[in-house]
Amino acid sequence: MDQRSDRLVKSVNSYQLSTMSLSKIQKLEQYTIKHPQEVLLITATIEKERDQLMVFKGFSSSLMRPTEFNPDVPMLPEAADIISIDRLQSPYNPNEPNYIEKGLTWKQMENLF
Repeated sequence: MDQRSDRLVKSVNSYQLSTMSLSKIQKLEQYTIKHPQEVLLITATIEKERDQLMVFKGFSSSLMRPTEFNPDVPMLPEAADIISIDRLQSPYNPNEPNYIEKGLTWKQMENLF
């Protein structure tokens, strides 16, 4: 393997190791940092209540519940059940959403990381 290929493999392995320790919402936020042209709309069940979260450029906020002022408090607890993830083109217009993909599962979204 040449040096360039070796560096690429090390870089990919490093990225995979770094994302392994991130929570689901942190992974989604990281994804939107790397894909600023996308907005993620997450439908989840949190403590037996349905919620929708919007993730854009590394930030997440709830569309149905108060959003915590402290960015270190995750909007999506690890115990939450992700029902679906929609990928939309930014800028997001709720009156005319431009879907890239709709209804992804967590497993399907993980494949995009």
